[in-house]
Amino acid sequence: MRVGVILQARMSSSRLPGKVLRPLCGRPMLAWIIERLRLCRKADTVILATSDRPDDDAVAALAEQCGIPAFRGSLDDVLDRFVKCAQSHGLDAIVRATGDNPFVDPQEIDAMIGFFQENRLDYASCFPALGSRLPIGLGAEIMSAQALAVSARDGLAAHHREHVNEYIQENPNLFAQATPPTPADKSAPTASFTVDTPEQFTRAEQLLGQFLAAHPGAMVSTPWLIRHAPC
Repeated sequence: MRVGVILQARMSSSRLPGKVLRPLCGRPMLAWIIERLRLCRKADTVILATSDRPDDDAVAALAEQCGIPAFRGSLDDVLDRFVKCAQSHGLDAIVRATGDNPFVDPQEIDAMIGFFQENRLDYASCFPALGSRLPIGLGAEIMSAQALAVSARDGLAAHHREHVNEYIQENPNLFAQATPPTPADKSAPTASFTVDTPEQFTRAEQLLGQFLAAHPGAMVSTPWLIRHAPC
């Protein structure tokens, strides 16, 4: 099984435009996300999927500077973008990550991939909204290429095209899906570390700056985040 992480990112975020390239402790936020995703040992590749609009040229360029390929597709039909990206890279399973999570946990993504494979699932996620106890903004989801293709064929509503995962989530009778367990030291489902607003960006920069001052060159762990920013 060839597993790829597809990281979706664009400049035209509605709540915080340009956030993916906004400097976070001296580096674009997207660069931090890419660095963390490249630590996933069970993923064969990490690919950035952005739009084919000119204002996302800089996003694609940054991905290539960080050592990962960039795929360009529809701005609004994100589901189509994912399907074509997965096909172009010969993926059997797709981990979907997003450009608003600078503290995404690569260890939990690896655990999720293993859980998905061992249980022969069509879909798995570590989102609190779907039963995980991992903090918001630290997880991801994985789906089979077949489930993604069926979603693209049959998920015709606007929200299916925009959010990639919702046709699968709405049809548990069609797709075998489950949520992996969360380690006790990473359990904080009401805490959130996602970045959608200026206030959340400032908080992320404060947390990252505090960590780097004490641990130069290290990667922020989920237990550290939970201890230093309790809900």
